[in-house]
Amino acid sequence: MENQDILLLSERVRLNLSLKESHYREFKTALEGKPNEKKPRKVSLICKEITEALVGFANADGGAIIIGVEDDGTITGIPHNEKEIKEMLKAATPEADHILKGQKLPMSYASKLVIDEHVILFFEVKKGTGQIYQLSDGRCMKREDDQTVPVSVDVLKFEQQEIQSRKYCNQFVDNWSVSDLDTQLLMATANQYSKNLSIERYLQLMGLGEYEFAGLRLRWSAVFLFGKNVSSLYGRSEIRFISVSGTEVGEGVNFKVKSEDTIKGNIFELIVKSWEYLRSHLAYTTQFGANAQFEQKYIYPENAVQEAVLNAIAHRDYVSTNPIEVFIFTNRIEIKSPGALLSTIKIANLYNLEGAHESRNPLITRVLRENKYMRELGEGMRRIFTLMQENELEKPELYSNGLWFRVTLFNKNLYSEKELVWISHFKQFDLTANQKKIVVLGMNEKQLSTNDIMKALNTADVELFRVEVTKLRTSKIMEELVTNEQAGKQAKKQNKEKRDIPRFRINIPQ
Repeated sequence: MENQDILLLSERVRLNLSLKESHYREFKTALEGKPNEKKPRKVSLICKEITEALVGFANADGGAIIIGVEDDGTITGIPHNEKEIKEMLKAATPEADHILKGQKLPMSYASKLVIDEHVILFFEVKKGTGQIYQLSDGRCMKREDDQTVPVSVDVLKFEQQEIQSRKYCNQFVDNWSVSDLDTQLLMATANQYSKNLSIERYLQLMGLGEYEFAGLRLRWSAVFLFGKNVSSLYGRSEIRFISVSGTEVGEGVNFKVKSEDTIKGNIFELIVKSWEYLRSHLAYTTQFGANAQFEQKYIYPENAVQEAVLNAIAHRDYVSTNPIEVFIFTNRIEIKSPGALLSTIKIANLYNLEGAHESRNPLITRVLRENKYMRELGEGMRRIFTLMQENELEKPELYSNGLWFRVTLFNKNLYSEKELVWISHFKQFDLTANQKKIVVLGMNEKQLSTNDIMKALNTADVELFRVEVTKLRTSKIMEELVTNEQAGKQAKKQNKEKRDIPRFRINIPQ
């Protein structure tokens, strides 16, 4: 290293030493023992710490480790001989056999310096982008805040895949111009956004394109949304529909797939074509409608199915070459989209209808929201659950693994045959969906507490509880057995919450 480089590096190291340990920086002493009896630490242990730290930094966001410095930044130097120092400098190289065989860390520096008359070692590594780095024993480390911690290789793979999938639609695509897009669709969309807005200006305003010296450069989002022939550039902008005669696909002689069809096109084409296809394949039933006439209704709520497919199109991982798949079984529909649920959203958040949402492809979801096609994932999921509940169908099932996310809609009634018979005793009251839940809860003369009812309604809204209970009591369907005041006294005696005291009973009307 030339003198100029050494001086620059020395200044850089001094700057690091003036700062405390962090996500990007770690200090390690080369000494051990009591304050007045310090001696050199074992070289093998220092080499192990160097390697673990550098692997951790490479698997995170890059960083540096300085040997010969105490945790508080005080320089105490390295008392080891030259042979031992050379061994430390080579700790992170493939020859030292501390890194998994075949791997090479993206090192920036592994240098010996003299700072304030003390010898120190400075190591710096870049963020790894091509692979996940491991120690020779197979362990994987990652820097988190100011600690280097062990982590699963699978976890890091998932994180890298997610980061890549989030960035993909924002990247520019070469060799595509505005003439390769559906200009008629673009004009209609731009006009809806703002009257007399040019296509180019609309693409720029929505972040779908950016002007450079050579002209307007398009992002992948623009291609996926408006491309005239997306399949020529991206072969998986499609949805596969698999119709099954039964509840399982099966294998061999038990293979029960009736038909397989694929639709292709840009996002707007997929939205339209998918529903056209599904309407002709979804079973429907004949019911006696409110206008005293027989009506044909889909077994599944139309909007719930549309919302699930739309979410799959908008939030899928476009890095993946796999298509969206829709399995149509006799008892359910499974909508399976490439890409796991984002790590910032948990399945429990969606089940609890918390409205948790975040888009993998924000440019795409923005265009679809502006055109009134969709809501965010959390809002759309809440709508699916609400529609299924309003149609008294079983709650949807959600599943995510490291590769894909699945929504399952069942055509099974929310209530059993026995429960439906019980509900039929109250048909003259035209019960709401919430009131039916409370009535079913009170079968077999079960006495109901406030918490029983609120749990059945899946709510913490006291006002909703009050409204539904008042209606049932006014109709003489619900009887109060214990007053609010009496419940308070019982709760005190039994050391319970007042809401856990049974207070109500459901009566079959005379």
